Amino acid sequence: MNSLLSVSQFIDQLLGRVAKFGGWAGIILIVVVCYDVGSRYFGIPKPFGLNSTMIQESEYWFHSYLIVLVIGYGYIRQAHVRIDLLRETLSESKKYWIEIIGTVLFLVPYSILGILLSLPYAYNSFQQGEISKSQNGLSNIWMLKGGLVVLFALLLLAGISQIIKAAAGVRGQLPQELKQGVIGGDH
Repeated sequence: MNSLLSVSQFIDQLLGRVAKFGGWAGIILIVVVCYDVGSRYFGIPKPFGLNSTMIQESEYWFHSYLIVLVIGYGYIRQAHVRIDLLRETLSESKKYWIEIIGTVLFLVPYSILGILLSLPYAYNSFQQGEISKSQNGLSNIWMLKGGLVVLFALLLLAGISQIIKAAAGVRGQLPQELKQGVIGGDH
């Protein structure tokens, strides 16, 4: 079980590092939105051949990648919605089992299905050299669509990590400091 917990720890660290890039996407998003507003209302010039459409489209690209890159980390940090009306009255062991069953039956298949459906979507966009629907928009739309593949892959990794930790919890081998990250805590 210790070797599996090491795998889980590696996944968690990877998700944390990826989420830091997502944080930078958030910072860049703020800068781009401020620049967009400044150029639109205060006449700040647009360098490098950029136009308003490109700037606005880049805003939703950065917003998308912010979500894509932090979703796996958010899952392992219990930042997702739970409906805890009945679950909170259960024993720790039952909570771990609920985590395992829910992840195996719902999150893992959902993530795999998402990867299988979004991979050809992104690949076709790449093959076709897809560009924005707007004549003045951004090119390389495949990078935005490829974000779906990344999102589902990160969710799958987070689910695998949670399954490992929940299994350790069922066996009574999960370190105390990891319990809240698996079954949540008092909110």
